Amino acid sequence: MTTNKNILVYPVVLHPEDEGYSVEIPDIDNGTWTQGEDLKDALLRAQDVIGAMLEDKSDYPKPSELEDITVKDNDIKTIVYIDMEEYRKNNPKTVRKSVTVPEQLVVLGKKQKLNFSAILTEALKNKLEV
Repeated sequence: MTTNKNILVYPVVLHPEDEGYSVEIPDIDNGTWTQGEDLKDALLRAQDVIGAMLEDKSDYPKPSELEDITVKDNDIKTIVYIDMEEYRKNNPKTVRKSVTVPEQLVVLGKKQKLNFSAILTEALKNKLEV
């Protein structure tokens, strides 16, 4: 079986609140927290926090074993998975890039109030087939 190093699985602990859930992610940044309005929202937010915290990394924290996580009372322990490649694709960071283009194109583009960054991004995606 082939493993994908971009798919991460981490245990989380859901703490029921009067409204929604607090979510503890013990293995990310020495314990990271988020919250959600309901179970689905809480798990999606946990997934998003993991992605945001690890998006600039290639060496990911080792996940704890689910059976090693202790919970109290009504707490729920479960797992969340995230595909980091997909996360990065859907949550792209932007960077400033200086480019050189013919002056006449700049003049015409400004007259038509074109968004040069959007056009360059679209052209790159087409060229790279992504």
